[in-house]
Amino acid sequence: MIVRLQEGYLKTKFGTFLEILYYDGQKESVALVMGDVNNSENVLCRVHSSCLSAHVFNSIECDCREQMEMAQFLIEREGKGIVIWLEQEGRSNGHFALLSTTKLREQGMTSTEAYLKLGFQEDARNYRCAVEILQNLGITSIILLTNNPQKMDSLKSSGINITGTKRLVIDTSGNEELKKTYMDKLSRGHLINL
Repeated sequence: MIVRLQEGYLKTKFGTFLEILYYDGQKESVALVMGDVNNSENVLCRVHSSCLSAHVFNSIECDCREQMEMAQFLIEREGKGIVIWLEQEGRSNGHFALLSTTKLREQGMTSTEAYLKLGFQEDARNYRCAVEILQNLGITSIILLTNNPQKMDSLKSSGINITGTKRLVIDTSGNEELKKTYMDKLSRGHLINL
């Protein structure tokens, strides 16, 4: 069970969010909330896993930073919504696993192929904390901000009531590294454009 530890307002370039810190006994999770979402239906929601490479080091090999920005932009435009930040680096295999894939990706493997070759899971993410955060906030259903049908299926099987999805369209023009990543995502069924 998660515990709600602390909260405070966070001013961002996409408006002011209420930042709520949760803890499940092992990891911290954060809910960024805009507007009154208590006991609400059809709330815009981004469930976002940590990505050290993109969010801290500004990597151009993935679109994690851009997806977070797009989600915050859409929530600001709506005036209400939530971003749930989960500590699940490298599809929850960890940063060691992610860094270990570098040489294999340089040789032409996709991230997924590299994870599997090295003995890691294709995707080890777990969404139990997201379910509990939504329950804690009284959110009864969400419109999921994602390009990933597998994430939607995983969240639904975890108990989240998803009434719709909204794609996060990121421009890949001029970014060959991101286009390589998108080839992997396309092979896993993501709804994206090259």
